[in-house]
Amino acid sequence: MDSTMLPVCKLHRADSHKVAKNIAEFGKNWQGWHYGFKLRASINLKGALSGIALTPASVYDAQMEHLLLNKHCRLAVGDTLYGARVMRERMWRRYGTAIIAPPHPKQKKKIAAPWQIDLLDIRSKIESVFDYLKEHLHLVTSFARSINGYLLHYVRVLLGYQIMALSRGK
Repeated sequence: MDSTMLPVCKLHRADSHKVAKNIAEFGKNWQGWHYGFKLRASINLKGALSGIALTPASVYDAQMEHLLLNKHCRLAVGDTLYGARVMRERMWRRYGTAIIAPPHPKQKKKIAAPWQIDLLDIRSKIESVFDYLKEHLHLVTSFARSINGYLLHYVRVLLGYQIMALSRGK
């Protein structure tokens, strides 16, 4: 599980941006401030999308876990934002899903089993999926002339990737 920013325009143009004005919001990640949306996704081991959520950029990642997981998922790997104890317990009670995440830098370090470390190493796979979506399939765009145009573009790119990922997995 992870998320990526989908800016709709450059930050200095956010006040004059009219297309997604009522839906897009400001959000911040390790790269800085963005104006637009945030795509949250979970993938399976083959790289196919298994859950997606598109929200304004200001929505906190851990609040969207319930949209990315379901009762068929028994083990989920995420970054430190998904490792909150309350959310891990809630997902365990609701879906029976165990969430593995590295500790936050301010948290006490815990001992991890070798299989947990191996799973955390696989976590970078979703970053490569986001890179492919953004750099090769051009998920980020500012050319849409309506909010429906943005949503249609996002759906078209995600559907194209999903078809490609599922056909590659056969």
